[in-house]
Amino acid sequence: MGRSATKSSSARPSAPVREQVVIATKFGFSFDGSRSTGLDSRPAHIRSTVEDSLRRLNVERIDLLYQHRVDPDVPIEEVAGTVKELIDAGKVAHFGLSEAGVEVIRRAHAVQPVTALQSEYSLWWREPEAEILPTLLELGIGLVPFSPLGKGFLTGTIDSSTAFADSDLRSSLPRFTEQARATDQALVQLVAAIAARINATPAQVALAWILAQHPSIVPIPGTTKLHRLQENIAAADVELSPADLEEITAAANRVDVTGDRYPAHMQRWINR
Repeated sequence: MGRSATKSSSARPSAPVREQVVIATKFGFSFDGSRSTGLDSRPAHIRSTVEDSLRRLNVERIDLLYQHRVDPDVPIEEVAGTVKELIDAGKVAHFGLSEAGVEVIRRAHAVQPVTALQSEYSLWWREPEAEILPTLLELGIGLVPFSPLGKGFLTGTIDSSTAFADSDLRSSLPRFTEQARATDQALVQLVAAIAARINATPAQVALAWILAQHPSIVPIPGTTKLHRLQENIAAADVELSPADLEEITAAANRVDVTGDRYPAHMQRWINR
C-alpha cells in the first residue's frame, strides 16, 4: 500500500477518480438497523456484506477488505478462505485484518496473503512494537494505524481540564480519565516543543514520527474538518532528524500510559 491510499467506507466515488483512490471497507459485525448485535464472520455473512458494499459504493471491486474484529466463533482459516474466493471472483483485491494477534495473522496469511493490518498505533500506544510489527515486517504485511493522534490527545488540544460530551466515545475510555490525561501530558508537551522548534504542529510531529518508523506504515488520522485534513497531509513533508526521533521515542519510553484503551466490554473484541 502506498501512502496515497485513501480510506473510504460509504462514499460513492465518481468515475473520474476511481483509479486514484484505494477503497477499503470491512466486514465482521452484524447489525439490527444502526445497532450492532455482535461479531459475525460466518462465510455467508461475509459474502452478503461484500455484495451490499459493492452495491452501495457502486463499484465492481473492493480494493482492501478488512475483517473488522477477529470472531472467536469462526476459524480464521474459514474467514481467509472465504475472502480468497471473493478475490478469485474479482470482487475483492486484497485481504486485511484489524486488531488481530500474531497467531491469527500467521494462520490467516497461510490461507490468503494478508496485505494490511489495521490496529491502533501512536506515540501514546506502542504495544504493536513488541510482537505485531516484527511479524508484519517478516511477512511483508503493511500496518495501517488508526488513532495515530491518540484520538486527539497528541494534538495538544486536550488536557486534564477538558470536558467530553456524553456522546463522545472518549468520555467512556479509561485512558481519557482526568488522572490519565494529567499523567500523560509530559509526552504531549515534548511533542509540542519539538513542533515549535521545527515550525510544525504537534499533530504533524506525531504523524511524522509514525511515518519514520517504516515505509510500510500508513496511518489514517480521522477528521471532520478540511483544514485538519490539510494539516495531516502536510505531515508527510515534515522531516524529523535522527536526534528528534531519538528524543521523541525516549520521551515516549518514559511515559507509563495510564488506563486501558477501551472499557472491559470492548476489550474483548481485541485479539492478542
